[in-house]
Amino acid sequence: MANLTASISEFLLLEFSTVRELQILHSVVFLILYLTTLMGNGLIILAIALDYRLHTPMYFFLMNLAICDLGTISVTVPKSMLNSLMNSRRISYSECVAQVFFFFFFEASDFVLLTIMAHDRHVAICNPLQYEIIMNKGACIMMVITVWITGLLYAIVHTSGTFSMTFCSNRVDQFYCEVPKLLKLSCSDLYLVEMGLLVLSCSATFGCFTFIIATYVWIFTAVHRIPSVQGRQKALSTCLPHLMVVSLIMSAGLFVYARPPSNISSELDLVFAVMYAVLPSMMNPFIYSMRNKEIQAALWKLLNLKHFASTTTSFFLKLLGL
Repeated sequence: MANLTASISEFLLLEFSTVRELQILHSVVFLILYLTTLMGNGLIILAIALDYRLHTPMYFFLMNLAICDLGTISVTVPKSMLNSLMNSRRISYSECVAQVFFFFFFEASDFVLLTIMAHDRHVAICNPLQYEIIMNKGACIMMVITVWITGLLYAIVHTSGTFSMTFCSNRVDQFYCEVPKLLKLSCSDLYLVEMGLLVLSCSATFGCFTFIIATYVWIFTAVHRIPSVQGRQKALSTCLPHLMVVSLIMSAGLFVYARPPSNISSELDLVFAVMYAVLPSMMNPFIYSMRNKEIQAALWKLLNLKHFASTTTSFFLKLLGL
């Protein structure tokens, strides 16, 4: 068994198609989705970094969420595009390890960050007089550090658990190295360890989701008590994008993993995986900027090249202490 695993130097990923024209079409579609995601999240990061009016806890967390989204899609999509262009299915063992590690890292960080963002909205709406004290700069930085450390530990544990197994095959039934598909290739009892870790992870994710739902129950109760219609609309406008993002991620995850695996073809399984691994990262910037006038104003200024040049110069001079 050990010799079999040692002999696996690469894995074979699932193809979108064996027809050359469709392979090229897949690369083009993925390139468009990838560039759209890079542009959307990149603009969000630049707008928040360069506009001093957006230097608040809510937008600080949003900037980190955009970084997570960039990382998540960059782990899976470029390799899939390259394989289709090269008419290949291969991914090296080390690349597969890196995919599993970074996918877990960014996904875990993403969800912990969404949980913290729910807490931020709860404090802002339910306890506004104490908001600046509770969500001070030091506290926000510590929360973000906790997010990245949690993601790092989570990724280390799952990657170690996954690749401590013995693999009897190198054919991964997915377009990237997805852990549930890798578990099916195991021919040792060590896969039970990773299965147990995944169950614990799902329980932790459900706990975070429950916390977010409970938080929004308190938020909506507090919003209902606001006397003015304008006040209620302003409060809800800062909450609805976050709630939509959480709903999108959870619904995509449930759609992919909480279904009987035998009732679906590999082609549909591939499509569902794309929805989970690509769609949330691409849609998040649009969801947050759709009804947020502050983000929209910052983006318009960013797209003004003259204003962008002067703002960028002053930003870097400030960083350099000049």
